[in-house]
Amino acid sequence: MKNEQSYNAALEWIHGLSRFGSKPGLERISAMLELVGNPHHEVRFVHIAGTNGKGSTAAILASVISAAGYQVGLYTSPYLLSFTNRMSVNGYDIDHEELTSLVNQVKPVVEKVSSDQRFGQPTEFEVVTVLALIYFARRNVDLVVLEVGLGGRLDATNIVTPLLSVITNVSLEHTDVLGDTVEAIAAEKAGVIKKNIPVLTAVENQKVLEVVKSRANQLKAPLYRTFPDPLNYDKETACPTFIRQSVTEEGQIFNYHGFNTTLKNLFIPLRGIYQLTNATTALAAAELLVDSGFKIDEEAIYRGLSTVDWPARLELMKNKPKVVMDGAHNPAAVNNLAAALPEYFCYRQLIMVFGIMADKDGQAMLESILPMCNQVIFTRAAIPRAAEPRQIADLALNVLGYRKQQIRVIEDVGAALEKGMDLASPEDLVLVTGSFYTVSDARAYWKQVFM
Repeated sequence: MKNEQSYNAALEWIHGLSRFGSKPGLERISAMLELVGNPHHEVRFVHIAGTNGKGSTAAILASVISAAGYQVGLYTSPYLLSFTNRMSVNGYDIDHEELTSLVNQVKPVVEKVSSDQRFGQPTEFEVVTVLALIYFARRNVDLVVLEVGLGGRLDATNIVTPLLSVITNVSLEHTDVLGDTVEAIAAEKAGVIKKNIPVLTAVENQKVLEVVKSRANQLKAPLYRTFPDPLNYDKETACPTFIRQSVTEEGQIFNYHGFNTTLKNLFIPLRGIYQLTNATTALAAAELLVDSGFKIDEEAIYRGLSTVDWPARLELMKNKPKVVMDGAHNPAAVNNLAAALPEYFCYRQLIMVFGIMADKDGQAMLESILPMCNQVIFTRAAIPRAAEPRQIADLALNVLGYRKQQIRVIEDVGAALEKGMDLASPEDLVLVTGSFYTVSDARAYWKQVFM
């Protein structure tokens, strides 16, 4: 009981930190890391940026490298069920006692940096990144797969010098922070590229690619690409690509054509063709890591792919009715979700439970998926940044022309999920989406009530 109270107090302290700092930059995290002995200098990294897919790519790569026999740290955000989901080693989250110990170690460091007028108050993400870097160094991992939080250039994770930088893709997001064009956002993402350090990208947009190429050339960073369009694949480019063989409700089977290898009939328990782009990016990264001394055989690749555990990505929770949860949190992700649903699932009616963050473009997110829905329940995650569901419902009615009798507003996510289940027949599909926070609340309720 005492240990759990200490853990809860540690979480309360973390969440009490500000979300954004007084000024962007790496000075605060650099100062904190200096005070704790620069643990990031003791660990090797793959650094992954991008608008969508960076978490899945990170999870796939970590699973493959772990299957090859290495100790692999994984740092991602946001979490789904527990804060400890954010930092793990070989699939096991940090335990409560160790996180509490790390918080007690870092508290005086945060206070010292906060009191220095040169730096000011560190943000929650900066502090959590410091906690993770100490943790991974303490665990003496062979590699950390590090997901960028926001952007890249000024993100706290950009304090590391990796073995490889990865940029999955770039589309409009967080325009108030990163810029209002894809080129501006690409420049922020390309900020993870380091001098003479290889960079791998899956971007398709030519304007974005030119930004990435320019930055890589400027820093003499070798640039590698995956080719996400296998139908128009040019063998002369020698870019890794995939060919999908088949799909089931359990996942999909594909062939991988890499830099130096071709692997057939790979199975991955993730749905959506975009996940094959992510898998291809992860496998290409694994091939490039061989140049850094990692030994990764074919068996590790097959095993690592088949055992990837990455929830809330077209995650099937139940049959009859089907219940699917997906953390699509921006327009590009919702477009992917809308395309994947009828491809992977057979259903009569689609009943959607939808809740987004207030800073998201609700209209753009709804445009592609709303016409597919027979009923929509608008809700909100239990955090201050969640959008008011009534406002999003009004948007669906007044701007997108959705019918009033097909719309409900239920603030509580658990109650909204219950209503969706009540409305569904055994042949229907209940979809929970809009943000990872909404899905997190739904999964917590699901675990409590339906499991």
